[in-house]
Amino acid sequence: MSFSNKIKEIGAQAVQALWQQTVDLNDIHVNETKPEFDGEYTLVTFNLAKIARKKPAEIAEELGKHIVDTHSKVFTSYNVINGFLNLSLTDSLLLEFGKEKSLDTAVCNDNNTSGKIMVEFSSPNTNKPLHFGHLRNNFLGDSVSKIYKAYGYDVCKANLINDRGIHICKSMIAWQKEANNETPQSTNTKGDHFVGKYYVKFNDLYKAEMKELVDKGVSEKDAERQAPIFLEAQEMLRKWEAGDEETVSLWKKMNGWVYEGFESTYDRLGISFDRYYYESDTYLLGKKEVDEGLEKKVFFKKEDGSVWITIKEDPLDEKLVLRSDGTSVYITQDIGTAQLKFEQEQMQKSVYVIGDEQIYHMKVLKFILEKLGKEHAAGVHHLSYGMVELPHGKMKSREGTVVDADDMIDDMLAIAQKNTEELGKVDGFTPEELTQLYRTIGLGALKFYLLRVDPKKKMIFNPEESIDFHGFTGPFVQYTHARLSSILRKADDFSAEMDTALNIEERKMLTELEKFSSIIEQAAIEYSPALICNYVYHIAKSMNSFLNSQHILTAEADSKKALRIAIAKITKKTIAEGLSLLGIHAPERM
Repeated sequence: MSFSNKIKEIGAQAVQALWQQTVDLNDIHVNETKPEFDGEYTLVTFNLAKIARKKPAEIAEELGKHIVDTHSKVFTSYNVINGFLNLSLTDSLLLEFGKEKSLDTAVCNDNNTSGKIMVEFSSPNTNKPLHFGHLRNNFLGDSVSKIYKAYGYDVCKANLINDRGIHICKSMIAWQKEANNETPQSTNTKGDHFVGKYYVKFNDLYKAEMKELVDKGVSEKDAERQAPIFLEAQEMLRKWEAGDEETVSLWKKMNGWVYEGFESTYDRLGISFDRYYYESDTYLLGKKEVDEGLEKKVFFKKEDGSVWITIKEDPLDEKLVLRSDGTSVYITQDIGTAQLKFEQEQMQKSVYVIGDEQIYHMKVLKFILEKLGKEHAAGVHHLSYGMVELPHGKMKSREGTVVDADDMIDDMLAIAQKNTEELGKVDGFTPEELTQLYRTIGLGALKFYLLRVDPKKKMIFNPEESIDFHGFTGPFVQYTHARLSSILRKADDFSAEMDTALNIEERKMLTELEKFSSIIEQAAIEYSPALICNYVYHIAKSMNSFLNSQHILTAEADSKKALRIAIAKITKKTIAEGLSLLGIHAPERM
C-alpha cells in the first residue's frame, strides 16, 4: 500500500477513535507537503468539519496528536498550518521501503484493482497510411492500456479498422482509372503508401472535374455533387454494400495491401492489439440495432426513409443514423461495434481514444446507447485529445501534405544518430548496437514528447527539440537510467548493512520514489500518461542532483554506500517501469 493510502486509512481510524464517526477513504485528502513546511505528507481537514463539528485548525491538532501517538513507527512529528496537518515520516519507514523495493523485481506491485477495460485506439482508414497525426493517438492508447494494467485492470487493446465507406471507394476508383494494374510489389512500394497515393490522385481528379463544371456555369456546391468521379465513388459504395463480386474482390485486394503496411508500422512503433474489429463487419450489426431502436421508438423515420434520433429531447437537435438509401453512417457502425465489444469482453470500462473534433459524436453515441437501454453505456469514456501540428502548420491527407508516420520515424532515428555522434557518445558500441541505440533514443524522444503534454491540449511537435539530452525529454530520462546502470555495474559485488540514519537528500529521494504507485493511480483515473512523463522526469532530475551531492561508490562509510546503492537501484527500476508505461525502452548504456 502506498504511503498516501496508508495515511488515509490511519486518518479514517483516527476520526473513528476521536469522534466515533465513519468516514469514506475517498473523503480523506492527502497531498504532498509544500517545500516550505516540515513534513512529507499533508492531510486536509476542511471536509471533516461537519463530522467533528470543530474548526479545521482544531481538527488538525487533535488528529495530529492522536496519529503520532498511536503510530510512532510511521510518524515522528506533525505541525498544523492554517488547518492543514503536515506529517513527518520516520526514517525506519522509509528504510523499510528502501530495503523492500531494492530487492523487488518491480517497484509498483501493490495495485490490486479488479475489473476489465477495453481501450480502442489507432482506428486507421484503409485508404491511406498511418500519418503523423495518428502517432499521438497510438501512443496515448498504448500508454493508457499499460497504465491501467499496472493499476490492476485486465486490459484489452482494440483496433477498429475503418475499412469501408466512401473514402475507401475513392482510392479504389482512382486505382481503376490511373494504375494500369500496378501493385505495391511491381512498384516496390509499401502497401499503405501505395493505396494512399491513389486517395490523393482521386482528389486531384475530383478537383479537375469540379473546375470543368464550374467553368460551364455550375455552382461550386452543385459541382461537388455532380462531378462524375464522385458519382462513381457513390455507386461503388452501393455496389459494395450489395455484395457485387468484382467490387468486393478489388476492395479485399487493396485492403490487403494496406494491412501489410499497417503491421509493418505498428511493429516499428512497438504497438500491438488484442482484438481487431472491422467496420465492414460491424455496420450490419449497427443496422440491426437501428431496426430495434425504431421498434422501441428511440429512432424515427423521415419521409425520405432516413432514420434519425432527437438528441436530449431537443426537436432542433437531430442526428442521422441511417441514410435514405439504406447505407450506414459512422454512428451506425459505432452502435453495432459497441454492442459486439461488450458481448465479447464484458468490460466495465470502454475507452475510445479519438481526437477532440469528435466530442459531439461521442456524446451522441453514449446518449443513443443509454436510450437503447444498453448496460455498457455507463462505462463508455471518450479520451479526447488535441491535434498535433508540426512547426510549418496543419496537414491534409487528401491534398498529400501529410507527413507519414514511417517518414517521421526515419527522421527521428536520423536526428538521434546525428545528436549522439555530435556528443561523442558512440565509443564502445558495435554497429548493430548503435542501430538499436538510435532506435531506442529516436522512438523514446518521439513518444515522450507527444505524451508529456496533457491529452486535452493541442501541441506543436518539434523533432529537434524532442531529442535534447538535457531538457524535459525522453533522452534525458533514458540517459539518467543508463548513468545509474553504469554506477550499479561498478558496485555489483558490494554488500554491507544499510545506514539507519537518513540525511535530507536521502529522505527526499526515498519519499519521492515511494509516490510512484500513487502517480500510476492518478494517471489511470485521469487517463493521462503526461503524469507519468512529469514524474519520471522529476525523478531523473532529482537523481542527477542527488548524484552531484551524495557520492555512492566513494561514500563516507560502507553503510552509507549500501543505502545509496539501494536508492540508486530503486530509482533505476522506477525510471525503467515509468518509461515502460509510456512504451519507451530504458537503455543500459548510452
